[in-house]
Amino acid sequence: MRLSIIGLGIMGERLMRAALNHPGTQVAAVWDPAPEAAVRLAAITPDLTMSASANEAIGAGEAVYVASPPASHIAHGRAVLEAGRSLFLEKPLASDLVAARAFVAEARGQRAAVNFPMASSPAVAQLRAWLPEIGAVRDISIIVAFAAWPRAWQAAAASWLSQRAEGGFTREVVSHFLFLAQRIGGPLSLLEARADFPGDGGSETSISARLTAGDIPLELDGAMGTTEAEDHNLFIVTGEHGAVRLRDWSFAERLGTDGLWHAAPDALPNPQMRPLTLSRQLDKLAALTDGARMDLASLEEALAVQEVVEAILAG
Repeated sequence: MRLSIIGLGIMGERLMRAALNHPGTQVAAVWDPAPEAAVRLAAITPDLTMSASANEAIGAGEAVYVASPPASHIAHGRAVLEAGRSLFLEKPLASDLVAARAFVAEARGQRAAVNFPMASSPAVAQLRAWLPEIGAVRDISIIVAFAAWPRAWQAAAASWLSQRAEGGFTREVVSHFLFLAQRIGGPLSLLEARADFPGDGGSETSISARLTAGDIPLELDGAMGTTEAEDHNLFIVTGEHGAVRLRDWSFAERLGTDGLWHAAPDALPNPQMRPLTLSRQLDKLAALTDGARMDLASLEEALAVQEVVEAILAG
């Protein structure tokens, strides 16, 4: 698969590094308008120079990963599909929900997917394998906490990640767990929500919400400044015979009879788990590009998550 990448920020670089190590993928082209991105590209690989335009990069690939800021997602995504390439779009679909709905409607039936890595996470696969052991699911809890937002490694993108219009941890982090809840339980429905914002136009500082995933009750809480950890999260599924959870992105754990949480034997910290997950994402992107069946997040699934995220932020 010849892969082109639009946007060489944090997410673009991560997938590019995974692609360079993926036996079934050739990175065909990269485009990012920022001068520092060209310097970063040269440091990653000597085999590529920055494309002159997004259209040039799109034309070089069979599949195109769009990892630019959200406001540009639809324009790039539309160009990719019009060129007959398969589209792998970073979430959220757009910063404009009305535009996102229109784009999903016009792209229906085309080769397009959204980068929710939990579709390919080994830890999530383990969590789901355990679900039959806990019986009928009674409820799901999502808890996210941050020392500060954006996280330190996101500092280069703080100009939009820290702002209410496009940024915030609900769009960037909570959306992943809502996607997982949707896959486990069914369609999401928001019952009530609260979101707190600073007075300077910044992104949210805390949220809470009650939802359902299918007929499963779901409780959500998130805040910054409540932990010393840069990023801490829990996704807890409680059933009639026990409980399982995903901790800090990559640790699948189940509650033992001793009242303690026990991790899967092959559990890895997220920096070590991420390359495995992204490699599986690339396998599935190749299948999408070939017109084969795969289970990457669909545009429709991503839109359903974005609808709920924006409703939570609206309070």
